[in-house]
Amino acid sequence: MASNLITKKANAPRANAVRVKPGEKGAAKPKDKAKNRSFFGLLEKYANVDALFEEGVPLKYLPYILFITFITLFYIGNTHYAEKTIRKIDRTKVETEDLRADYTTLKSEYMEASKQSEVARNVAPLGLVESSSPPYQVEVPADEY
Repeated sequence: MASNLITKKANAPRANAVRVKPGEKGAAKPKDKAKNRSFFGLLEKYANVDALFEEGVPLKYLPYILFITFITLFYIGNTHYAEKTIRKIDRTKVETEDLRADYTTLKSEYMEASKQSEVARNVAPLGLVESSSPPYQVEVPADEY
């Protein structure tokens, strides 16, 4: 029958374990106080992670760990994408405001330049003068064409 654990051999020594001499069972070292004050010392004291790995690596938790890792990476990527989009929107807003100001200025200048008095003043050096007589309508008889 298959197991979800990778187990160690019974006679293999545990790696990275402190070997206590037979005469020193349970003797506390002065370094233990400094170790428990650190973040990882407190984490080791209260989380008891070593109990999970006594019989090997528990593979039954691997799908959950991979799922949470994927969700975390997706969250980080989504945050970066959102911040980049916000910066792009702000840049576009500034550009739109500049273009709107340019449009308003050009429109005002065009409206000023297209007034009848401005046109008459601008074409005066060419020898053109404003007509003093009102326009009249030319009527062509229908049988002429």
